[in-house]
Amino acid sequence: MQTKWTTPDLCDAYPEANVVEPLFRDFGGKHAFAGQIVTIRCREDNSRVREQVESEGTGKVLVVDGGGSLRHALLGDMLAEKAVANGWSGIVINGGVRDVEVIANLPLGVKALGATPRKTDKRGLGEVDIPVRFGGVSFVPGHWLYADANGVIVAEVELTLPA
Repeated sequence: MQTKWTTPDLCDAYPEANVVEPLFRDFGGKHAFAGQIVTIRCREDNSRVREQVESEGTGKVLVVDGGGSLRHALLGDMLAEKAVANGWSGIVINGGVRDVEVIANLPLGVKALGATPRKTDKRGLGEVDIPVRFGGVSFVPGHWLYADANGVIVAEVELTLPA
């Protein structure tokens, strides 16, 4: 699906937008995605990720602060498929993913630090809908995230380009 925006165009029109440091690799089948931010802070336990992708996600992007750990994947094929089924636009993970061959074929934007084959233990740990910070940017629930092959930007309000 062709988007009507690119992150460079949005940055030109909105110089106050926050640009996330270029830390991420694309793993999803959708390379451009945007939406209102929902946040999770968890480390090596994706229990809260599972809860969120099982909920309605239309028009939303899940931002997961995994503390940069690549020891355990916070997203795999089954959770990515649940995210697609529930309408999530994309997922940005400060951590790892697995099952990358399957995720690459799903209509979901997925950006993460890297891939790792190990799943997480489910201990029910993590916090939801709290501000998180990584990549030099604060991700605040309800703010907006835009991502494409050029990078990731965050803004307090929805951004639109003039016609």
